[in-house]
Amino acid sequence: MTPSKNLLAILTELTADAQQIDQAQLEQVQELILKAKRVFIAGAGRSGFAARAFSNRLMHLGFTVYFVGEPTTPSIRENDLIIIGSGSGRTEGLVNMAKKAKSEKAQLATITIHPKNPIGTMADALIQIPGISTGDKATEKAPSIQPNGSSFEQLSWVVYDSMIVDLKKKMKQEQTDMDYRHANLE
Repeated sequence: MTPSKNLLAILTELTADAQQIDQAQLEQVQELILKAKRVFIAGAGRSGFAARAFSNRLMHLGFTVYFVGEPTTPSIRENDLIIIGSGSGRTEGLVNMAKKAKSEKAQLATITIHPKNPIGTMADALIQIPGISTGDKATEKAPSIQPNGSSFEQLSWVVYDSMIVDLKKKMKQEQTDMDYRHANLE
């Protein structure tokens, strides 16, 4: 058997990038989740796929959670939280969602490469992930063998899962509790 060089290079990159993520930032977002009446999750493109998976896991933990854009998503209000996954932090539709959420006095958290871009500057809490988003100019980050944005999307998925592990412990949930909430109309 010959191991995949590309796969090993991607895992090496993700491991190096994961070491740059601040646990305190994860804990701040987790506290907002625990205090929120309802949690709204948003993301576009491939980042949206990772965010959608996070909303699914939050539902498994028993949170009232909505993925923005679904027909059953209600309006956001005070005491709610929106978490936006956006590598660039400037995707127009997501910026507009952040502005609307803040105008309704909801809390805002984001997972982003660029905390100084519009979504990050509005956020009550954020998790900064190293990476290069589509349209970025050259940075100090080592070049990736992957297309721009891929490492952000992959690492955001793992960050979301890491927070689920912490939230599961904080909520004293067992796997059987999560399994009970898993879809059964499959």
